[in-house]
Amino acid sequence: MSPELGLYSPESVVWKVHSDPSMVVGGIRALLQQALHPVAMDGVAKNSNFREDTWGRLQRTGDYVSTLSFAPRAEAEKLAARVRSVHTKLGLDDPHLLLWVHMSLVDSFIDVARRSGLSLAPQDLDQYVLEMVTFAELVGIDSDSVPKDMQELKTYFEDIAPELEASDDAKRTALFLAVPPMPNAIRFATPAAPAWATLSALATASLPHWARKLYAVPALPGHDTVTNAALVATRSTLKLLPENIFQPPILKEARIRWGIAS
Repeated sequence: MSPELGLYSPESVVWKVHSDPSMVVGGIRALLQQALHPVAMDGVAKNSNFREDTWGRLQRTGDYVSTLSFAPRAEAEKLAARVRSVHTKLGLDDPHLLLWVHMSLVDSFIDVARRSGLSLAPQDLDQYVLEMVTFAELVGIDSDSVPKDMQELKTYFEDIAPELEASDDAKRTALFLAVPPMPNAIRFATPAAPAWATLSALATASLPHWARKLYAVPALPGHDTVTNAALVATRSTLKLLPENIFQPPILKEARIRWGIAS
């Protein structure tokens, strides 16, 4: 693979997952899951304007994931270096907390994609976790500490469970993700608000059992079955929309660069 083409090829599992419309729900779930580490959440609350700029935070997260997934290597590494610099300046470079953020992202993306109906064999799940080690390395995490398959991912969450809680900051984050500030022209003149509320509710429902319990989400009979059906239906609906609605321009550019689109 030519280095200038990108960190990941179109044959990678990362490309397959991160180009799928299920990422819309997976991204929201990742933020909800990440908020459950009180120390990490405290750092975000004190050093960002997340509550005043919810859309901006979501957009920046999406742009970061898209750039590392699809941009030329030099562009991806440049952005990662800039993020590392910001983390260092703000004192948000604790490897333990960075690993938590990374693993919550990995778990959310692959779990939502799988449950939404994206065709992934068991070896694909392991391969995705392994491929995502590059994401961790680019933010300064020692690769030796990063889980590299689904079993190691499972063990990681079991080990870190005693550190997790739904702090007041986490609950406020969940509320802002459910009802983010929107310009009135968008909130009242477009379907954005109800559509977002639906996606946010589905992201919350897709959280693992332990996370829903921390957020005090009621445990209802058949929860997982209903949620999985809703995830499949949502992905099917999103696939009917024009690609530019949920897929970033950088993905189209990557397809052209790799010679798989005109």
